[in-house]
Amino acid sequence: MTFPVIGVVGGGQLARMMAPAATALGFELRVLAEGEDVSAVSAVPTAPVGDYRDLDALLRFAEGLDVMTFDHEHVPTGHLRALQAAGVNVQPGPDALVNAQDKLVMRAAIDRLELPNPVWAPVADVAALVSFGDSTGWPVVLKMPRGGYDGKGVRMVDSAAEAAETSDWFDAMSPLLAEAKIAFSRELSALVARTPDGESRAWPVVHTIQVDGVCDEVIAPAQDIPVEVAAAAEDAALRIANELGVTGVMAVELFETPGVGAGFLINELAMRPHNTGHWTQDGSVTSQFEQHLRAVLNLPLGATDVLGPIVVMKNFLGGDNQDLFSAYPTALASEPAAKIHCYGKEVRPGRKIGHVNLVGTSAADAASLRHRATRVANIIRDGRIPAETPPGTSEENA
Repeated sequence: MTFPVIGVVGGGQLARMMAPAATALGFELRVLAEGEDVSAVSAVPTAPVGDYRDLDALLRFAEGLDVMTFDHEHVPTGHLRALQAAGVNVQPGPDALVNAQDKLVMRAAIDRLELPNPVWAPVADVAALVSFGDSTGWPVVLKMPRGGYDGKGVRMVDSAAEAAETSDWFDAMSPLLAEAKIAFSRELSALVARTPDGESRAWPVVHTIQVDGVCDEVIAPAQDIPVEVAAAAEDAALRIANELGVTGVMAVELFETPGVGAGFLINELAMRPHNTGHWTQDGSVTSQFEQHLRAVLNLPLGATDVLGPIVVMKNFLGGDNQDLFSAYPTALASEPAAKIHCYGKEVRPGRKIGHVNLVGTSAADAASLRHRATRVANIIRDGRIPAETPPGTSEENA
């Protein structure tokens, strides 16, 4: 019996973290890498360098694959259709993936499914943006429909006068997406997975903390969330996956809006493993990376039970410490229960380079658990033991 060969387009940390799951299950993982030094190359033996915008490079990479999946959503939709026409098993397929690639398409789909959307509109120029802002109220969130991530391609426009300064964005892409600014209590994420045959499973809804547009921390499951809101958010994510024909893992990022509608509004979709699901590596029976591989191969999905009453994931970005390993003895000794995941990237300020997971024994220990995870992350980032601050008052609450 031969085991399947899975190809991942994109060589970032998500592809890198699929490798251990593939190895455990006996699958062969191949990666189409952007360069010889990207994150996944050191973890995956077969990692040819190629441009995901080059259809010929994609077709060459597809030779010998049982399924092609993705580390990111940036492969042109037309290329995905051409791959399908050539007989490549593309998962998720272009009809589903376009809803994560294009925010205007996504907003229209959420409206069509009658799920909670913010007020939004396509705007073709500055005049249309001013008209939208005048009708909904300022400020307005302006987004590039394609290509944005981690806060890139998003800007806050506070007034009609400030809207006049956005003409360069319309020169780069038009129409853009305008959204009414949402008053929300916190951000949430609903993570699900679905197979081509339609089996789907969800993890518990989690609380996500963003700093400068980048996911900084995740608390799983979300604490003190009304049962009916969590259930509705999970149901919405499963419905999106099923109605849009999603395969693999999908994250639905949400704004919690107490007293408004179902208690949440949908922010964005990601159709791949996602930063808000990194906690599953050590905190769930089945990690999002294993589940994604199962799903795109149309295998039965794994259990999504949480392995403790609370799990915390803390990202660490590039900082002063260039020699990350030099900090490991201190970091590991400071918190023996911590699970460190490092992405093998060159350290640059503000760049995601790893995360720390901690599983707690009591939901009441949330503040302490967050403090401990942040301490480990900061030791690695800075290369030194940080000054002590009481749990719940340090930078983890930023």
